[in-house]
Amino acid sequence: MKVRFQADADRHQMIVTALMRREPRVDFQTATAAGLAGLLDPHVLERAATAGRVVSHDRSTMPQPFAAFIQNQPSAGLLSVPQHLPYAVVVAELLLIWDASEAEEWINRVAYLPL
Repeated sequence: MKVRFQADADRHQMIVTALMRREPRVDFQTATAAGLAGLLDPHVLERAATAGRVVSHDRSTMPQPFAAFIQNQPSAGLLSVPQHLPYAVVVAELLLIWDASEAEEWINRVAYLPL
């Protein structure tokens, strides 16, 4: 099964839009569509895990809650993205992950972009 992405509230809509333009088959849900605005990181992780989505989040806050979360239940994975990384690089990296891997490879895994 292909990787399905979940943008957190910090991910810019431009990244989602650009990725969808490059590859419309990518399943990338926005934070707004998932109702994540204002939720704390553990709740974001719980919703994404329930939906089987890899969370894309900035580096500053999510790795520690992710480590605690996977002690109690599985997660589809976490992609940690620095805020300063250019959108084009983020889009290319996400597209590579989607194209070259399967969802099962990301379970309980954290990866830092760029790869």
